[in-house]
Amino acid sequence: MSKTTNIKLSIMMFLEFFIWGCWFVTMGTFLSQAFSASGGEIGLAYETQSWGAIIAPFIIGLIADRYFDAEKILALIHIVGGGLLFMCSIALGFETFYPYILIYMILYMPTLALVNSIAFRQMKDPSKEFPKIRVWGTIGWIIAGLVISYGVGWEASQTLEYTFYLAAIVSATLGLFSFTLPKTPPKAKNESPSLKEILGLDALMLLKDTRYLVFFLSSILICIPLAFYYQDANLFLNELGMANAAGVMTLGQISEALFILLLPLFLNKYGIKKTLIVGMLAWSLRYVLFALGDTGSNLWMLIFGIVLHGICYDFFFVSGQIYTDFKAGEKYKSAAQGLIALATYGIGMLIGFRLAGRITDQFAIESGHDWTQIWTYPAIFAAVVLVIFILTFKNEKIKVEK
Repeated sequence: MSKTTNIKLSIMMFLEFFIWGCWFVTMGTFLSQAFSASGGEIGLAYETQSWGAIIAPFIIGLIADRYFDAEKILALIHIVGGGLLFMCSIALGFETFYPYILIYMILYMPTLALVNSIAFRQMKDPSKEFPKIRVWGTIGWIIAGLVISYGVGWEASQTLEYTFYLAAIVSATLGLFSFTLPKTPPKAKNESPSLKEILGLDALMLLKDTRYLVFFLSSILICIPLAFYYQDANLFLNELGMANAAGVMTLGQISEALFILLLPLFLNKYGIKKTLIVGMLAWSLRYVLFALGDTGSNLWMLIFGIVLHGICYDFFFVSGQIYTDFKAGEKYKSAAQGLIALATYGIGMLIGFRLAGRITDQFAIESGHDWTQIWTYPAIFAAVVLVIFILTFKNEKIKVEK
């Protein structure tokens, strides 16, 4: 891969995740402040991610992979997406905001696979080259949070509608920039996946393996408490009075980037079961810390809970992807990853956002929300999933390249 291509792919990945990081973290706070949205309405807005994740395989597998150059599809989606994000920024109420964000996420979620596809097609050794490109996505998300909080101060001034305006500009910019990306033509017809492969149905055979079935069901269940974090964390920190909450929350992405370096060592030494247990334990502990924390003497609990994101995500979800590859083998690797993504980010988080919205509404009070009660629910749920997993999953040694 040439130096010019490397730079272009890095910019593409940076902008892709900068756009998402601009508004996704603070959307719940924005909806609450701008529209006095209920927990249920905020949950509906975040559910759009799950609907996008469910529909994305069809857009990629049935359209992009068969008929069009990937970089042109990416360009078109981001230009249209820029218009939709702009409409979100000027929406006057939740009723007008919701259709725009729903259509946007149905279009945006497929681009996560498109940018990976464009990058992979330019690489001779993706296992070594891709992480160096993908890290720019994490940097983009972190920079977006820092800009919103410390750069322009939209969070502190309660003018978070501008986050959508900024995301719209960057989205249109990425759309135009995408026309300069390396040509990535559609795959040959005999290489294009069937509907069965797109849905990951070829990987259903893995569920005959008791170990993998337990892992698969645990993955869906643990995504239910995960949704509470994505939906409520920023609103929670702002109601508690934490300054620059979105900026502080970028510590989670920084820890994610650091802990992923330790993951291969941990997997090789302790096996998949202990690695997954650490990840699930971190989810439960994080919510306990949120339930007990405050911006006074217990501020450390909030910070520690945010930093735990690296363990929560890497030790469960990333190690789960590695375990899925190990169980599926080369032939069913893509189908298995598609199936687990559909089950977790689609079904699991869809249920989680719906549940989080109802529980958040249940504990709404005059001054905001009773967060101690709210965080108790995902803490207990994650702990129950952890106990079931410990009792039913048998350890398995897998070898991971360091």
